[in-house]
Amino acid sequence: MTADLGRLLGEVGAVLLDFDGPVCSIFAGYPAPQVAAELVDVLRRRGVDVPPDLASEPDPLEVLRRIGATGDQGVTRAVEDALCAAERQAAESAEPTPYGREVIVAARQAGLPVAVVSNNSAGAVTAYLTAHRLAGHVSPVVGRPYAEPARMKPSPEPILQAVRALKMPPSRCVLIGDSLSDIEGARASGVRAIGYANRPAKVEAFRSAMADVVITSMSELAQALM
Repeated sequence: MTADLGRLLGEVGAVLLDFDGPVCSIFAGYPAPQVAAELVDVLRRRGVDVPPDLASEPDPLEVLRRIGATGDQGVTRAVEDALCAAERQAAESAEPTPYGREVIVAARQAGLPVAVVSNNSAGAVTAYLTAHRLAGHVSPVVGRPYAEPARMKPSPEPILQAVRALKMPPSRCVLIGDSLSDIEGARASGVRAIGYANRPAKVEAFRSAMADVVITSMSELAQALM
């Protein structure tokens, strides 16, 4: 455990976790590029002229963002519904992140409430937590705002929704995330940020984004909480 990590955890009263990354790899058994391609098919069936860069987009959340930016609520809802269904299916074959479970359990044993703040749907998150006997340890679960992708992280809104539910000042909460949108959202909301660099290239990126601490394994966090 680094001194910085220990000091940070001593200063907070609640743990917020991103889902896809710190808790599990949701698309491990149902690959994200396949889901994105299926969302593109939804667009084509609705008569949307899909540009080549969107047709080859491998990130389903980015497909949703792009469609949301067009302002066509009917199409956005259709893509949202298809993505929610795909995420629920993906949750069944999601691969647990090593030590993700231990982090949740150790935080609760240390008396810290644990919330999930995710750009995935709340239904998929809850399904995974229930299947892995973690639902009783995590509350609230704040998922993607329905058909309003502009309100996903890095918007501070979902993070602050969790903070309000926990009845904690933002400065007493820490968000653990594996993407720049997590770090940027934490900074914008006044929440502390731990960057989970599950790929080497992320270490410097998270430091540049002003994460309070950067870890390369969830085991570091689990050990620090024990």
